[in-house]
Order: sequence, then C-alpha cells, then structure tokens
Amino acid sequence: MIKKCMFPAAGYGTRFLPATKAMPKEMLPVVNKPLIQYGVEEALEAGLSQIAMVTGRGKRALEDHFDISYELEHQIRNTDKEKYLVGIRRLIDNCTFSYTRQIEMKGLGHAILSGRSLIGDEPFAVVLADDLCFNLEGDGVLTQMMKLYNQFRCSIVAIEEVPPEETSKYGIIAGETIRDDILRVHSMVEKPQPEDAPSNLAIIGRYILTPDIFDLIEQTEPGKSGEIQITDALMKQAKEGCVLAYKFKGKRFDCGSAEGYIEATNFCFEHIYKTGSSF
Repeated sequence: MIKKCMFPAAGYGTRFLPATKAMPKEMLPVVNKPLIQYGVEEALEAGLSQIAMVTGRGKRALEDHFDISYELEHQIRNTDKEKYLVGIRRLIDNCTFSYTRQIEMKGLGHAILSGRSLIGDEPFAVVLADDLCFNLEGDGVLTQMMKLYNQFRCSIVAIEEVPPEETSKYGIIAGETIRDDILRVHSMVEKPQPEDAPSNLAIIGRYILTPDIFDLIEQTEPGKSGEIQITDALMKQAKEGCVLAYKFKGKRFDCGSAEGYIEATNFCFEHIYKTGSSF
C-alpha cells in the first residue's frame, strides 16, 4: 500500500513574480485556500496520509500552514469563524508532515531525489501543487492513479492532450495504447519544440513512482540547462521495465501562470465555493 506523497515545493515561482518574491507560490490562494492545501486534500482522499515536502529558503509558511496556530484559534474559538478552519484541521489531524530542503534548484528530478530520506524504499506519489486538478463527477486524479497502481504495480504519469504549439512547456510522451486511457511509454522528451515532439500528450504534475527511480535519478546527467529531469530517469525506467501514462478524468489548471490561476479561481468559486461542495 502506498501511504506517502511527496510535494516538491522549493521552486522560486518566477512565473508569478512579484507576488512570489516573499510568498511561496504554493501558498497562493485559490478563493480561500492555498494551492498546497488543495494538493494535500487530493492526496488524503487517495489514502496518502504521510506528506513529504521538499522545500527551500523562504518556504517557512508551508510548515506554519500545516500546524496549529494557538493564538488564532484562541481568538476565534466559539465564533462562527471556526468553520473556516475545519478543512485544515482535518488535514492536520489525519496527516503527518515531514520536511527537507533542496539546497540548490537543479530540476524536478533533483528535487525528488532530495526527498529520498523522507520516502525510503517504497513506492510513493508526487504532486506538483501548481497543477490544480479537479474531478467533480468522481474520484480525484490521485485516487484514479492509485487504483491503476494497485493493478499494474509500476510507475505511472498523468497526461493530457495539449495544443501542438505548447509542447515546449511540458514533458511529452508517446507509447503503445493498452486501453483508451492508458499507454505504455516508449518515448519521453522534456519540453520539445513542436516539430520534434513525439505527440501532443503532456505530463502534468501527478506521478506514482516506484523506489528504484531514486537510483535512476542518481545516474541521470544534467541536461542543457544544468537541471536533472525526472523525464530522463523515467525514460530509463521505461526501457528497463514499464512506465504507464494515464489520461486522467477531470480538469487541470496551470496555476503557475496568471491565466491558469484566474481560470482556476473562477472555476472554484462557481463550482465549489458557492455551492458549498467538498472534495
């Protein structure tokens, strides 16, 4: 059983400057909850209660958010404002949180490797909090992927179709179709130009990884930008064994961009906040 979910959260959030100059991008609020809280809620829904966060300098707010604020809670005790803390209290009560720092920003692969001591030798999930995902008609994305892992027992990446002109923003995969929503990965390229992309199937910020990925990351050379890419390690894993790509059910917002962030805020306000829905 997978119980651990890693949140790489050490990045600078440069696409959202100047807002992220003094505030972690993961703490940007979508309506009344920060991005990171949505991600942890999705993890807990999938049964992943051991939360491992890879942070960096200036990210102390993440630790404070998932902790008790005695002064605040004393001030609002027995008032109607207590209801606003029900969601975060549920996470604090039902999850354990551990933290480590990525000392240098050297890519997602390096960030995941930095969290190895928090994971150990067991399979785990990875959530990138600025990819905000919803499925209002059924299981969340991580829950869908957990069910697949229980069946196939291999690494799984979530994918969606993107416009061909946007392939340079994503890791792009191609592979053999197993069923309508699952492919066995044969090719994986990090941020290719449209003319070099093997498809328009883009990896989004949801992964389930088997523990051998750590050794594969260690063997991975930095790319042109000096970063260690998780896609390169996954490609090695696909050649030696099996990596699946899953076309998830639901909707995803790129909250690292202003456009995606505004779309997510509007969506949450209309479909979740105003209706009082929970997920």
